[in-house]
Formats: sequence, structure tokens, C-alpha cells
Amino acid sequence: MDRRSAPTPSPRETRKPRMFARHWRRRLAAFGAVLCLIASARADCAGLEYRSGDGAWMPGLALDTTVTMQVEGLLAEVRIVQRYENASQDWREGRYLLPLPGDAAVGGLSIRIGDRLIEGEIQEKQQARATFAQAAATGRRAALVEQQRGNVFKTALTNIGPGEAIEVEIAYWQQVDYREGVFSLALPLTFTPPPNTQATRDPLRQTVSLDPAATLAVDAAPLPPSVAIFAEIHPGMALAELSSATHAIDVEQRDGAYFVHLRDFVVEADHDFELRWKPQPSAAPMQAVFAEHGEDAAYAMVMLVPPTQAGNPLPRELILVLDHSGSMLGTSMEQAKAAVDAALATLRPEDRFNVVSFNHTATRWFAESPAPTDAALDETRTRLSQLRADGGTELSPALQQALQGTVEPGLLRQVVLVTDAAVGDELGLLAQIEKQRGDARVFAVGIGSAPNEYFVRRAAEQGRGSFELIRDLNQVSERMGALMTRIDRPMLSDIDLRWPGAAEFYPSRIPDLYAGEPLLVVARLDALQGQVQARGVLAKQGWQSGVALKVGARQQPVGIGRLWAKARIRELESSEREGGDPALIREEIIRTSMAHGITSRFTSLVAVERTPARPEGESLLADQVPNAEPAQTLNLAQGATSARLHLGSALAVLLLGFALFRRAPSFD
Repeated sequence: MDRRSAPTPSPRETRKPRMFARHWRRRLAAFGAVLCLIASARADCAGLEYRSGDGAWMPGLALDTTVTMQVEGLLAEVRIVQRYENASQDWREGRYLLPLPGDAAVGGLSIRIGDRLIEGEIQEKQQARATFAQAAATGRRAALVEQQRGNVFKTALTNIGPGEAIEVEIAYWQQVDYREGVFSLALPLTFTPPPNTQATRDPLRQTVSLDPAATLAVDAAPLPPSVAIFAEIHPGMALAELSSATHAIDVEQRDGAYFVHLRDFVVEADHDFELRWKPQPSAAPMQAVFAEHGEDAAYAMVMLVPPTQAGNPLPRELILVLDHSGSMLGTSMEQAKAAVDAALATLRPEDRFNVVSFNHTATRWFAESPAPTDAALDETRTRLSQLRADGGTELSPALQQALQGTVEPGLLRQVVLVTDAAVGDELGLLAQIEKQRGDARVFAVGIGSAPNEYFVRRAAEQGRGSFELIRDLNQVSERMGALMTRIDRPMLSDIDLRWPGAAEFYPSRIPDLYAGEPLLVVARLDALQGQVQARGVLAKQGWQSGVALKVGARQQPVGIGRLWAKARIRELESSEREGGDPALIREEIIRTSMAHGITSRFTSLVAVERTPARPEGESLLADQVPNAEPAQTLNLAQGATSARLHLGSALAVLLLGFALFRRAPSFD
């Protein structure tokens, strides 16, 4: 894609404003160290400052981020440029966690030092680690990007010289979402860590290893990482609306394209970014094809939008699974309660309902699911108003309580999970949904400023349901209402695709589609010719449609081959959960990843400078760059700890910290 026409931020705009002079940061470090004394689980401290070998306080690495998005129809190419400044007198290495969209195909890595550009390559994970470790030991600058879990990547950078600035660029490709006539694109900027994260987070007591596999800290900092975001959108149609509910933006339209930037240019990276655009009613697409020609095959992305049919909704047993763990403290809990209340409002007299609330324990509110009488709903809303966010996150027992037992004849069980999805054993939970759901449908609602989008999407896929991501409290009623309306209407089921020739397409098992959801597949073809036909059953009647595999000049963006490879890897991982041979699946994942240049569980991106930069004899110190704390949360407890248990202690130490802060000696 041509990125030259996108607005280019100046260095002054993209660099994070430094609000304090150095000695103020050092005084804050003393205050932060006091708070670390009561650290437990999520409340541990990291990344405020570090100590050099002689015990002196030194400033840590600075992290600023600039994101550029290029959108062509249904494909987005995103480039994240992160700038590091080593203000110390030592050679440093930095590490941090990078959240990305759950369906992102990560395939680009480069390092820029002044005028020098170092390009990365895909290697098997263990080889990439060895390459990085050797570069660190021999004084060469290097960067490593590897997948830690579904949508979280570990990034390490080594041999940053004293006073040196280095830029690392990571590129990925993803599909643009399209549902109910609205396109959307989201960018995770931070995340809520899973519970029981074991890590030594206090830099004062930590022996730093060069091992890039070490667990990284995620915590708040006095100066959180900042971000500047620029987007260039070529929708291929006239738009009625382009907006963001998460950030204030400015939009300029030129020559059929829309250019977007943050109104404040630079903001704290403490909550996710989302863009939504809606076409003019007359321009809403019913089908679309995008293609890319590879060396030995063609790759196509095909979208068909089935019509929405009216119908009589089936009576249902609606089970709401509500997360009230410590990670939900703050706005997330308010959103979750509002979401449950909105779902209760959609119940009909013939329905049944229940609530399963969970933190480190799970509670089923009614032994038998009652009808939505005034008394039952009043009791539920009273209990809902009294619910508080506290404790750990154990989703498995809650899922078991929601999915177990028989369903009353004539009812369709619908399980709606409302959570920020800050869970640990993602793969185990997905396998549990697949194994235990029976005929039930599982829907997932991601709540909060930084929900775990990867798990929310996958839980809905495994549960043959749908999902919503609600990042704004003001949108809860609207988005929950849309979800409940969507799952009430007839589904398009028994979907079958017929291709004009040999085709390897994903998902190979087309899921049922709810009202407003498109049929979207990526395929590898021998040639782009003929027509693909789709058939299914909608409202007990046959449905069919077709689309010609012809594309214009603006329908051939680069990246569709990578999306196909990502979809193939995801399906291989699913087959492993279903009992496939792990060794054969690993081999196929590596082969697909290496052929298409994207990361996977078994492969990583690594970039290494050829010439050593660090002089022999100079030691290498390490730093951990913290992610921003998700907005509107209290950073006191996480996982199995209790927020209230530590609140009094935190306030007491806060007073002690201020006393020490006022009396702190000069560190200069």
C-alpha cells in the first residue's frame, strides 16, 4: 500500500511530553519504591526507575508510539513505530508486552538507528532466541518479537547506547469487521493482565537476565506510554459517518479517502482505540472480493451479506455469566452491570433466565431458571446492584454451572458471558466451551477500556455464537440491544461454498451466521476466474448467492496471503485441540508461518545489526518498559488478591510516601 499520502507527524508531535524534570522523576522513584513494599500480585511495581551497578538512581527507557493505519476495503495494514530513548550513561536492553488484535497477522519488523535500517526475518522460536542472545552478547543491536499468548507479543530490544534513540517498527495485517452495516477497526493499546501472573517486578530486588523468554512486568508508571494515531481509509463507497467512541478524532476527506488523526495528536496509551464507519444506505455492500497474486497461487477474500429475515424468535433460557473479579474494578463493573440489565430488559414471558456470577468462586443465582416475572427480575436487579468487583478470576467453574444440566423442552439455551476476559488458561477455557456446550450457544461480551479481544472472539467461535466489544459506558445499552436483537432473529445455517476450481479456504467449516453478520472467507486458488456460490438455510427456506472472482485496481491490496496463512494456522491449532497429532500440526504451522512471513506459536521475528555497536568490556543493563494501566481501573489488586484487603494499607503507605517525598534528599 502507498503510505506516502498519510499525514506525517513531526518529531515534536510524536514525542511524549516529559512533564517532570529529571530530579522530580527521581523523587517520584523514591515514592514508588515505598509503594512497592506492600506489593502483592497485581500491585507490584516496575519500570519506574532502575539502579546501576553502583546503586545510583538512573532514568529508565522512554517509550513513544506512532501508529499508521492503511485501510483498503476490508483489509487493514497497520504499522507501529516505537521510539526508545536511553537517557542513561549505560548500554541498555528493554523489554515490554505489545497487545495486538486477536486476528492480526504479524509479519514485519525493522530497526532504525539514525539513517541505518535493519530488516527482520522469521525464524523458528528457539533459533530466534539464540540469534537475539548472541547479538546481545556480542554488542550488536537487535530486536525480537514473539507471540506470548493469543494477542499479546513479547518484544525485546538490546544494546541501546547511552543517549541513543532507536525506532522499532512492527507491521501486521487484519480484516476489517463488518456487521449490521457498520465497518470497524480496533487497536489494543494496553491490556488487563491475566490473574496469578508470576513475575519479579521490583527492579530494586531483581537480577535481570538476557533470556528473552523471561516473564515481563505490566504495571502503571508516573509517565505512561503515549501514542499518536493516523489512519487513511479507502472505503470504496460514500460514507454517512466515520467516528470513534474511544478517542476524540479529526477527519479530512480527499479524493474518496478519509484521513484521521487524534484531535490531541498525542495521548496516553491507557485504553483501546476503535474506529467505526458507516456507508450511505444506498452504498451498503452486499458482496465484495479482494485479491492478491502470490508467486504460485492467488489469494482471495470474499464477503457475502445474507438478507435479514423476520421471524418468530424461539423461547430461550438466557444464562448471563457475569465477571466481578478484581480486574473489573471501576468503570468495567459499571459497564458489566449495565449490560446485564440491558439483557434482562429483552426477556419475553415465555423465556427463562438465570445469572452465574464469578470471581475466584462461582455462584448460580437460581437453582432452577425462573420465568421473567416482576418478582424474579426485581430480585435479580437488587442482587446486581449489590455486586462488587473483588477477588480472583476463575471462569471455568462458572462456565460449568452455566452449561451443565438439561434444558427445558422447547427452549434454546443461550449463554452470554460478560467479562473483561482477563483470564489465564485461554486454550483450556476454549476447549471447555467446545466440550461442554452441547446444543447451547455461547455469546461473549468484552467489557472495559482494554478487554481481551482475542478470547472474546474465540469464545464466541467455539460456542457457535456471536460477540460484542463494548469499550464505552455510553454504548452499553445500544450494543447490548444490538446483540440481543441479532441472536433473536433466524440464523443462516448449513452454509456450503462451491468454488469454480481447486480452493483451500478458511474457515473450512462455515459457522452459522446471525442477522447482520457477513459470510467472510479467505481462499487460496489456482486462478481468479469464475464465480463462487454460497448456499444455506434461512428461516427454514433455501438461500443462495454468488459473487464473481473479479477484482479492480483498488481491490488488490497486499496482505491477503498473510491473512489466509493466519486463518490456516488458527484452524491447525483448533485441530490440535480436537485430538490432532501435535508434532505434525507443529510442522505445518512452522511451514505456513515461514512461507508467508508471519509469526506463530513456534516462530518469531528477529532483526540483528551486522556490526557490533557496544564496545567490548562495557556491561549491558536491562530495563522493563511498562504498559499503561487500563483507564478507569484501580491498580491495587489482580488475580487471587482482594482489592479491599489492600486498600487501607495502600492509603497508609501513601501518607508515608508523601512524608518521605517531602523529606527526600537530592539524588543529583
